[in-house]
Amino acid sequence: MSTPKKVLFFVLSVLVVIGLGIGGYAYSIYHNVNKTTDAIYKDIKKTDKRKEEVSVEKKEPFSILLLGVDHRPGDKGRSDSIIVLTVNPNTNTTKMVSIPRDTRTEIVGKGKVDKINHAYAFGGIQMSVDTVENFLNIPIDYYLEVNMEGFKDIVEAVGGVDVNNDLDFTDQGIHFTKGNIHLNGDDALVFSRMRKLDTRGDFGRQLRQRQVIEAVVKKGATISSLTNYQSVLQAIQKNVVTNISLNDMISIQKDYRVAAKNITEIQVKGDSKKIDGIWYVLVAKEEQDNISKDLRQHLELPVETK
Repeated sequence: MSTPKKVLFFVLSVLVVIGLGIGGYAYSIYHNVNKTTDAIYKDIKKTDKRKEEVSVEKKEPFSILLLGVDHRPGDKGRSDSIIVLTVNPNTNTTKMVSIPRDTRTEIVGKGKVDKINHAYAFGGIQMSVDTVENFLNIPIDYYLEVNMEGFKDIVEAVGGVDVNNDLDFTDQGIHFTKGNIHLNGDDALVFSRMRKLDTRGDFGRQLRQRQVIEAVVKKGATISSLTNYQSVLQAIQKNVVTNISLNDMISIQKDYRVAAKNITEIQVKGDSKKIDGIWYVLVAKEEQDNISKDLRQHLELPVETK
């Protein structure tokens, strides 16, 4: 499984694949999965960038916003990892767009221009969705929010994870050697948060976050995890929020599998510049328009520019 596929199926794989179960476990597990999906479900207002609501049951192309939010005590949090996926089952392709958290753009509903990750701090998931929709000029049909502060609980629930580290570094007293390493929950949190010791900055951190998510899903989707599925579901319930219903999860897992194997990764490019003493990533309008055009075509929507 590719990294984007595992990101896309972070909830789908852990909840649905485990939920289907085997033998005598099946009904009990499905019942608990259903309770968990109800608990993590949080609806938002429907996008006004579509005339009709998307239907995955009809196998229509859809988009999903993935947010890795850093919740800390006394802080509402910011979305430090911002990824948009568009999935088209007709062409059996997926596009994954990574947006730098320091991207300077209009914060929809706040009436100001700021870093795109501040949208979450100002107005939670709804303002984040509205701001990303405006930035890319596409509808956001679903969202999946993962609390990075509590992500260690999920890592612990699956018994730790293995990643291939491409950078030797020491942070918060923990030494991460280059190569294949095993991470417990606390290790994974430090590993996925580090930014200042990496010359790639946020891009390096986003890579490590995706590695940890990939490893979690790899462990969570194995049959062996059935013996510990309750701990996995409890960790998910505490740290994941989404507007994907269980029925939609099942439809996506069943009908969009092939599309999720064919990934095109897109990195939003911009120039770093200090404005009023604050560093931003400035994205040219031409770059925005090109990405928007690409994604709208992928979603089978009319091409238009703002």
